[in-house]
Amino acid sequence: MRKIVILLISLAIAAQIGCARNTKNDVYREPALADLPFVYKMPVQQGNIVSKDMLDQLRLGMTKDQVRYVLGTPMLMDMFHTDRWDYTYTLQRGRGPMEEKPLTLFFEDDALVRIQGFVPPDRHEGIPGETEHEVVVKVPDWEEKKGLFGRALDAAGGGKD
Repeated sequence: MRKIVILLISLAIAAQIGCARNTKNDVYREPALADLPFVYKMPVQQGNIVSKDMLDQLRLGMTKDQVRYVLGTPMLMDMFHTDRWDYTYTLQRGRGPMEEKPLTLFFEDDALVRIQGFVPPDRHEGIPGETEHEVVVKVPDWEEKKGLFGRALDAAGGGKD
């Protein structure tokens, strides 16, 4: 009986110690296994994706409604600075650094007056001085390769050939 009481008391103490939390540093920390190289971390995209084609449609003097139609609703609209719209795009690939691509539009009297920030490169424009090269890829003809079971069936006369 005495051993059971000691065991229950020690389990209760261990449970309270194990459940205790350090309230001084109540910051989110990743699990210890997340640092291992074979643990996959998914890429995370957030914000507005703004392409070069979308930016090419913007013209100074456009109204806010026209800009919203072309680019969509901005990620950040400050109620104290209604003449500034922020389109922010972030991409976190695995354990790499976070890529941030901000785009800010400024309005005066409901008209677009200035565009500031990241402008994506046009995928149809090449690097200056670089010529296009034709790439030819040869693909060998398909040939059937039978596995161990298929070869055993052929040897036994049960194959379809």
